[in-house]
Amino acid sequence: MKHEPFQVNLNLNVRGLKPSATLRINELSNQLIKEGKTVYKFGLGQSPFPVPESVVESLRQNARQKDYLPVKGLYELRKAVAAFNLKHQSIETHPDDVLIGPGSKELIFLLQLVYYGDLLIPTPSWVSYSPQARIIGRHVHWIPASPDNNWRMSPELLDMVCRDDPDRPRVVILNYPSNPTGNTYPIERLKLLAQVARKYQVILISDEIYGMIHHTGQHVSIARYYPEGTIISSGLSKWCGAGGWRLGTFSFPPNLRWLLDAMASAASETFTSTCAPIQYAAITAFNGNSEIDEYLKQSRRILRSLAKFMTEALMAANISVPQADGGFYLFPDFGHYRKKLNEHGIFTSVEMCNIILNETGVAMLPGSDFGLQPGDLVSRMAYVDFNGAEALKAALGEWADKKLDSHFPKLFCPRITEGISKLVDWFLKL
Repeated sequence: MKHEPFQVNLNLNVRGLKPSATLRINELSNQLIKEGKTVYKFGLGQSPFPVPESVVESLRQNARQKDYLPVKGLYELRKAVAAFNLKHQSIETHPDDVLIGPGSKELIFLLQLVYYGDLLIPTPSWVSYSPQARIIGRHVHWIPASPDNNWRMSPELLDMVCRDDPDRPRVVILNYPSNPTGNTYPIERLKLLAQVARKYQVILISDEIYGMIHHTGQHVSIARYYPEGTIISSGLSKWCGAGGWRLGTFSFPPNLRWLLDAMASAASETFTSTCAPIQYAAITAFNGNSEIDEYLKQSRRILRSLAKFMTEALMAANISVPQADGGFYLFPDFGHYRKKLNEHGIFTSVEMCNIILNETGVAMLPGSDFGLQPGDLVSRMAYVDFNGAEALKAALGEWADKKLDSHFPKLFCPRITEGISKLVDWFLKL
């Protein structure tokens, strides 16, 4: 009897789901490098800076920690996160209202799993928000933004989406400084968004994973203006350079403790608890010290100088770039070259990024990965392809009293400057 090959019947929600775009471009870049090709890695947004030594030392000292910790997280760490919120945002959080997870990405997924509500996100948004909702089976509403308002969510459009069915449960994710645009929200816009969120009693996830690397250290949490409905999402991956450590935090208002408890119940049946040594080390990170303060100061200086250098180089070539206020992303628009790109058979951001990678080695993500239309000739560029340890050493040393002008990126971030040069030359020669 002939047997048919074994068939896997995938859940409809994941059938056809591709790997995360950011991880996919990083794996492709690494494969091309292994093949001997030169690649400028503007794809994956991984912090280039080393984990502060005091935090690393804390991990060394706690490597022996092997017990399962409470599913909600180590209490001393939750206290440290609460103190962190108070210190940096003047927001009072009780340790019992903090949840620790293996990355904020997992916590955002868990919230959508346990809370029955539609997901509302601006266009563009980080690549994983929408796929997570799709996996779970939630409805996703994209709220269009535009370069005219620096790609920020509009309070008016948020209200328009909500008012058709004002009692419908909803989760709104506001990420700023933004991945993919690098921009942030002025206080007045935050207050208006908070008013709309309160009006419809939405659950607001304020994804502030890049908050501590606002380029001038002036990040303001929307939880100040909508404290009763905002969950602050943070972690170690971006400001502490510890992406691979996988530690995220959710800080809830007291009236949403029922939601925290529901997420903890789901966590107990899935990841059980977050890595014990990492949690102990994270206490040092969130408590902070003079070394970490200086680390953040210099990280911001370096990222600010890179954003300025890249923006000026791109705009000089008629490539539009929104202002970057924090994080390590730019969101350039190549629409000025649409006619010439079309003449070369390039009509979508995917086609554009693919041919640029093949011909220049510059690896970027297309705007369509972030919710834009395929024909929007936009990409996301992560400016992280440099030796963060060397750049920090220079910023703390010989450049401590100097302005980090265009010479700094050329000296200490050569792959960034070379990649930008390759990209600009490619467009100018179209």
